Amino acid sequence: MHDFQAILDEVMAAVRPVVGQGRVANYIPALASVDPSRFGMALATVDGDVFGVGDWRMPFSVQSISKVFALALTLSRDGDAIWRRVGKEPSGNPFNSLVQLEYEQGVPRNPFINAGALVMTDRLLSLTGDSRGAVRDFLRAESGNPAVDFDAVVAASEAEHGHRNAALAHFMKSYGNIENPVPLVLEHYFWQCSLSMSCADLARACGFLARHGRTAGGTRLLSRSQAKQVNAVMLTCGTYDAAGEFAYRVGLPCKSGVGGGIIAVIPNRCGLCVWGPGLDSHGNSVAGVEALDRFTTLTGLSVF
Repeated sequence: MHDFQAILDEVMAAVRPVVGQGRVANYIPALASVDPSRFGMALATVDGDVFGVGDWRMPFSVQSISKVFALALTLSRDGDAIWRRVGKEPSGNPFNSLVQLEYEQGVPRNPFINAGALVMTDRLLSLTGDSRGAVRDFLRAESGNPAVDFDAVVAASEAEHGHRNAALAHFMKSYGNIENPVPLVLEHYFWQCSLSMSCADLARACGFLARHGRTAGGTRLLSRSQAKQVNAVMLTCGTYDAAGEFAYRVGLPCKSGVGGGIIAVIPNRCGLCVWGPGLDSHGNSVAGVEALDRFTTLTGLSVF
């Protein structure tokens, strides 16, 4: 058995020299003022025990981490049909690239680049009538925190500076790969990304993937095969165009966000979340990558 609290303490001591390195996501004004010296990490076992260090209870903007939960909810309702509208391959390009989308006639490479996430939001909107509400309510239930909510300032900031996302959505609409009105899809997408959660919340919330598709309450959200699909796409596509480096260094299914958070899944064991607002050139947390690397090295826990 691992002493997870002692391991997290050791990880935090090891990564302290890199905490504060990188740059916050200043292209979203509401995120530009976040203190880059913050750092937190939490681990939630499949049995419900939670451990943490640093700022592990401080809420932050989840940003692209929300895409994992939108994908899971869409899969749970729509099954494999969604894979006709979005691929499963790494992009190799920046997360907001238009170039690849044109080559591939409006079908995004995967559900975690912005174009793919917009397709997922669009489909979940058609299935539920309220994509952002469905994601928020699921995260409240799985985290056990009914206070999880949107940050209106962040959502407004993203909408004001969301021209590239609007271009992606309109381009896909021209190919028939967006069903709902583009402004409505964008609104739900920006609000989903604005959700504010702590490391503790997110470590608990991604536990259903460690439990092979079973929620915290024991019901089945995804089949075992679908949970495997989500974990596989996280491993290969979850960290923008640096997924190979993540697989090499960390060896876990991960999803990062430009708010500085990263979630990771260890099947049968636990969910993890680390937060450090300073980002590298790919948009991944500098301290977060280092912390997950240290964690898997110390514990030997990975999918390989």
